Amino acid sequence: MNPALLGRCDGREAQDAAGRIAVSRCHPQVRRAPVWDECWRGQPSCMYVKPDDPRLLPISLRSELLAAGESDRSLARAIRTGSLERPRRGAYVDGELWRSMTDEERYAVRCRAAYRQAEAEVFLSHASSLPLLDGPLWGLELGDAHLTRFDGKAGRRQARIRQHCGAVSDGDVVSAHGTRFSSPMRSALEVTMVGSVESGLVVANHFLHRGDFTLAQLQERYDGAMTRWPFSLKTDLVVRLADPRIESVGESRTFHFLWAWHFPRPDPQFKVYDNGLLVARLDFALPEHHVWIEFDGKVKYQGSLRDGDDVTAVVLREKRREERIAEITGWRCLRITWADLANPARLAARLRNLIDSVARSRRPR
Repeated sequence: MNPALLGRCDGREAQDAAGRIAVSRCHPQVRRAPVWDECWRGQPSCMYVKPDDPRLLPISLRSELLAAGESDRSLARAIRTGSLERPRRGAYVDGELWRSMTDEERYAVRCRAAYRQAEAEVFLSHASSLPLLDGPLWGLELGDAHLTRFDGKAGRRQARIRQHCGAVSDGDVVSAHGTRFSSPMRSALEVTMVGSVESGLVVANHFLHRGDFTLAQLQERYDGAMTRWPFSLKTDLVVRLADPRIESVGESRTFHFLWAWHFPRPDPQFKVYDNGLLVARLDFALPEHHVWIEFDGKVKYQGSLRDGDDVTAVVLREKRREERIAEITGWRCLRITWADLANPARLAARLRNLIDSVARSRRPR
């Protein structure tokens, strides 16, 4: 393997005589100004991930490397030594960088490789558009790359690729980093057709909270054409459950748990005041039961760290916050973790016991 083809982190891409981009140790250099990249049908699209994001790891195809002077023998040798890795057959990336990536980052690279190898005019869609939108992949299957054809022809499934066909409206497809992919709103609807209600709700709430579209716009796009799409029975349910006030994957999963186990619909980001002063926002409130729910994720505590703080200080501060909320409202709190969501039956029993306990304590004696 010619070391020159692997490039150096000098801010440039190694290129062959024909101007093709070769595999590089650096991340791709994408136009930084303006922030907007060209988009299909002239619709502007924001770059949702930074140019140095691992998900944009440079990819070289076999044909490009052969044209640059490599051979199948040299490529096989580079694979054996670990200097190169193959995210897909016929696609090559830097081996060291590939091995340092998470499963979700590798999925993004595999999808981009499938896009580059496609013979028809396609765009990344369904779960495969989410990495380039910086969207959550929780609960989604990360095996197949999803591509939707522009020509409307019937899709097929082969070599870990699922091709879809479907009507494409203005604004449905955006482009950045040399790749076309579904817009946030189309992605949120498409995901419901390949995933569960819970994973679809995670995606919809993420984009709603980020402000990519409104709930009314999502409903209008679904009602406009997608009601007749195959496997869209779950879509209507996700649209009705979605709420832009929900801020994280953990909160979306908590909201779904409450719905699935037939608890009253909670009030997200419920505000607590003391003499007109905002004291706290609760993840979820069940006012009629005098109970509130907090999802405790690692990110929540890390995000609350102040200069000189450690996790213990954050936990103590959160405990004092909980005590003050209880003093003001007279309510009781249930804290939920990832482990709790993994055992919903036990969690449902805990919440029902808490509700019953609060009800008994408030009965007149």
